[in-house]
Amino acid sequence: MEKLKTSGYAPVNGLDMYYEIYGNGAVPLVLIHGGGSTIETSFGNFLPLLSGYGKVIAVELQAHGRTSDRDAPESFEQDADDVAALLKYLKVEKANFLGFSNGGTSTMQIAIRHPDIVNKIVVVSANYKKEGMIPGFFEGMQNATLADMPELLKTAYLKVAPDKNHLQVMFDKDVARMLTFKDLADEDLRSIKAAALLMVADHDVVTPGHVLKMSHLIPGARLVVLPVHMAHLSGRQRQILQKAANCPG
Repeated sequence: MEKLKTSGYAPVNGLDMYYEIYGNGAVPLVLIHGGGSTIETSFGNFLPLLSGYGKVIAVELQAHGRTSDRDAPESFEQDADDVAALLKYLKVEKANFLGFSNGGTSTMQIAIRHPDIVNKIVVVSANYKKEGMIPGFFEGMQNATLADMPELLKTAYLKVAPDKNHLQVMFDKDVARMLTFKDLADEDLRSIKAAALLMVADHDVVTPGHVLKMSHLIPGARLVVLPVHMAHLSGRQRQILQKAANCPG
């Protein structure tokens, strides 16, 4: 694995935003994690593969991991503006972006709101409308508690967060963002000019049909559906997938 070259905090829109940089290259790949996650939980196993191919910038968003919070709700639009401001701080004029789950929705917002800094995007397991989630997802979110959050995510947060008591705050903000999720318009996706690769599993919290529709809306987008056979999953993996409707995303 390419060793960590640098890490730090950037003053971004009222946040101290944490980032890590690996590898070398003219156009970096920016990694944007999912809800409730850190760099490690979304990309820890992935970074060794990516960092050997070029420069990688991994970020942590508002209230997540090592990044501070602001007295305001989370939003995908704000995430996009924060990442764009971080790249300006790092003097990066153009980048590729890979976003997982909620980070995928933030990635689409970056392509919509800040097209000049975007070269290519990879969107993994993300939706653009509420209807794209599996049945029961939003009903489950209404009754979600911190006990529903996977222990892996809790442990990872507590390992790196400056304020361990902020776990509940992060969880509540993640849940609130999902419950107040506003659909993107079809025209928003049609406006994306960057080359796009969309990825989803055939047993995912986002339905493959929804991501197929997204691939038709984003001009020239490519789609990959990854097979996940429930019978081949461990009991713990099946439990996590079945409880996904109660996870912030």
